[in-house]
Amino acid sequence: MAVRSHYRSTLRTVDLVPISTLGLRARKVRALLSAIGIAIGIASIVSVLGVTRSSESQLLAQIAQLGTNLLTVTNGQNNAGAETELPIPAAPMIRLIPNVQAVAPTAELTSQDVYRNDHVPAGQTGGLAVRACDATLLSTLDGSLLTGRFLDPGAVDDTVLGYAAATTLGVTNTGVASRVWLGGHWFTVVGILKPVPLAPEIDASALVSFAAATRSLGYDGHPSHIYLRADPDHVSAVFQVLADTANPEDPSQVTVSQPSDALTAQLAVRNSSNTLILGLGAIALLVGIIGIANIMFISVLERRTEIGLRRALGARRIHVAAQFLTESLVLSLLGGAAGMLAGVLVTAGLARARGWAVLIPVQALWGGVVVAILAGAIAGLYPAMRAARVPPTDALRTP
Repeated sequence: MAVRSHYRSTLRTVDLVPISTLGLRARKVRALLSAIGIAIGIASIVSVLGVTRSSESQLLAQIAQLGTNLLTVTNGQNNAGAETELPIPAAPMIRLIPNVQAVAPTAELTSQDVYRNDHVPAGQTGGLAVRACDATLLSTLDGSLLTGRFLDPGAVDDTVLGYAAATTLGVTNTGVASRVWLGGHWFTVVGILKPVPLAPEIDASALVSFAAATRSLGYDGHPSHIYLRADPDHVSAVFQVLADTANPEDPSQVTVSQPSDALTAQLAVRNSSNTLILGLGAIALLVGIIGIANIMFISVLERRTEIGLRRALGARRIHVAAQFLTESLVLSLLGGAAGMLAGVLVTAGLARARGWAVLIPVQALWGGVVVAILAGAIAGLYPAMRAARVPPTDALRTP
């Protein structure tokens, strides 16, 4: 009478990883190369999300510091497309609007230019402008001086340079020794402004007093650019009545804007660019998945004799499938770990170079792990199924 064996092959979990990594340890270079695609994809995702969060934090902090309550009123255009003039009493009228905290009128003197000296050929202005203003400009824009002082109301031969203007003109200090040729007259540079993020046009300007503009530069009294600060809780209400107040006769010829919108737009542009980079990272992941699947498929073909021997000794199909699926998962996780490390290093390096806080979303790290696991599972599923179907008779194949 035959005795039927009830022995069933088992594979302990603790033995699964050592057995599954035999092929990886035997072919280290091939394993490394196949994991690079996953590493590049994960690195792209982590670094993009990390750099995005770090730059967003810096930009949002900048917006919060500068305030979103700065509004501007500028010349508009008539039906013929020609630039119009703001009325002379536009600034005093705007001051009467409820919840307006500060108003600073300026006027661009389009017929005047500023040069380093009187030997520079006319027309080589470097894109710089001349603007008339008063002391309210600095406080309204929440600006500050890099060096020197701001304009006195009655000064007729003094100028303050914006940061970009000073850089273009090569002026680094103030005083009698620092003069510029402005509107056919010598003006003494008494101050240099720090950059004004919400008013880049001021950065590229030489500022003079209204007294100097009227006396020497042909100023006719019409402002061209009015800055104002509104109560933060009533910005929308002030915005809606600015055009009507500045030019009651024809509000359509007035342009009203909120400079902080430009910074918000920068954030949107960065996010759209990041979407493209994330797409490239996804392509790299797809290439990595295909690479791992290809390597695993080749491994199954190369190890058919080994698989057949294990099957002949009693290994079940599920054990063989688990071995090769685990091998794919380990390979993908190694690539994912390398990619996350690279992404963190890229984020930290770029953030520190630009003076940002290093912020890496936890979701990016967990997402990297999940993506690596899914990639390994997808890449290894078909090769594992092929390995599980190898018959025990393949143990008799000659290598």
